[in-house]
Amino acid sequence: MYFCVEKPKVMKKMTQKEIGKRIAEIRKSKGYSQGDLAKMLNISRPSITQIELGKRNLTVLELKEIANIISISIDKLLSSNFTLTEPLLDKDITDEAQEYRVSIPEFKINKFKDILLYILEKCAGKPNVGETLLYKLFYFSDFNYYELYEEHLSGAEYRKLPYGPVPQKLDTIINQMITNKQLKRFKVDYHGYPQTRYIPLSKPNLSSLSAREKDVIDKVIDQYSDWSAFAVSEYSHKDMPWLASKDGEVIDYELVFYREAPYTVRNYDENAL
Repeated sequence: MYFCVEKPKVMKKMTQKEIGKRIAEIRKSKGYSQGDLAKMLNISRPSITQIELGKRNLTVLELKEIANIISISIDKLLSSNFTLTEPLLDKDITDEAQEYRVSIPEFKINKFKDILLYILEKCAGKPNVGETLLYKLFYFSDFNYYELYEEHLSGAEYRKLPYGPVPQKLDTIINQMITNKQLKRFKVDYHGYPQTRYIPLSKPNLSSLSAREKDVIDKVIDQYSDWSAFAVSEYSHKDMPWLASKDGEVIDYELVFYREAPYTVRNYDENAL
């Protein structure tokens, strides 16, 4: 007796990026936001972003859980002739890189002042830390903290300006602090270029900063405080929040979840389903 054995179909090997793109398409077709899917999977919304961008590896069990929730079989999801049968909703037809919720921070002016004094104190004696570099240390502290903890550090608002992201209201706050004798501003010549520098005249209130807040700020200072103003400005121009924003507009903190190496500071594989 002979048995006719059907030759197994060869399944095209799919990349993580292709799988993520399909998950995003199906999610949108069902009218789910990234936040909706994150709640159903009991993971963070940034992790959904990373999955859909193909930046987070999925185990078979994780993939099965996602497939169950978006009502599709794994075979169909990974099929070489995959097609989306349900039309995308009009509100969801957007560029993936622009799909983020609007993050409206609450500005914490006293914490902002303490962070400023803390950074200046930690960078005391470094002649390269002028106004431009100070702006960037603030930017990376605020945005790195948000990427790690999904909470605002100072709540400062940043705009995309020609020389990189700049915290708003900084001039007003600094003038206030100079009047209150908390800061001193002076001009110097640094390698043939004019440089504005600040010296702290008072101590930061360290009780206003948690251990993890200080840890993020310290790491930013360790990484960037020895850079030149030009180098750190150029580097900030390649960070996703700055890249994905239009000239002059407010930079949305949510864009940190689209960062790639070497900018990302969060391990997205730590959030298992």
